[in-house]
Amino acid sequence: MKRISLALVVCIFSVSLVHAQGGLLGGAKSAISSLKGGKGLSSDDIVAGLKEALSRGTDKSTAKLSAVDGFFKDAAVKILLPPEAATVEQKLRQAGFGKQVDDAILSLNRAAEDAAKSAAPIFLNAIKSMTVTDGVNILKGPDTAATGYLRKTTSAQLTTAFHPVIDSSLQKTGATKYWKQMFDTYNKIPFVKKVNSDLPAYATAKALDGVFYYVAQEEKNIRTNPAAQVDDLLKKVFGK
Repeated sequence: MKRISLALVVCIFSVSLVHAQGGLLGGAKSAISSLKGGKGLSSDDIVAGLKEALSRGTDKSTAKLSAVDGFFKDAAVKILLPPEAATVEQKLRQAGFGKQVDDAILSLNRAAEDAAKSAAPIFLNAIKSMTVTDGVNILKGPDTAATGYLRKTTSAQLTTAFHPVIDSSLQKTGATKYWKQMFDTYNKIPFVKKVNSDLPAYATAKALDGVFYYVAQEEKNIRTNPAAQVDDLLKKVFGK
């Protein structure tokens, strides 16, 4: 009797396990087939659509920011002096050195515009390397999931590419000179705390923030705005 009961338990457990596995597999298939862009999307559709969307978004963003005044005349990404220099800026303007401050800010933004030109090929390499798993996770994610993927996979390369360009541009446009003039002047003021910030590193970080800001805006637009889904593939993947 005990042997029969044991066999029955094993049988019931085995059947339950099969059903459970079927439920898990079915759930996974259902999750993939009911992604945001509609039902029945293939893995190739997902990856191809995301690659196209990212290519469009990054090309448009880098073209916009690398143009003259791409940073400087855009309040959303304009690079200002670092927060720790706010007191310095205020005191220098009050002392009649406003033009030096303005020249330094302009040069920071010109350097960022110069560096933004090198972003497109780095983005393209990351986009080409996207896997099916990356694509599914991005499509199921929030409206800036693709931007998050690019930030994670390209930030180190972009920093390496941007820093020397920005450093050279700051030298070329005179920003380093203006920066040195500003803080040499400020540091001569009695009893103030001396300032010695790394200008190229600061400008590089702010330039990257500006690039990713606009990549995110483009991604959200393609995901949510039918007018931005300009071909059949984008409509298939992102259309509601």
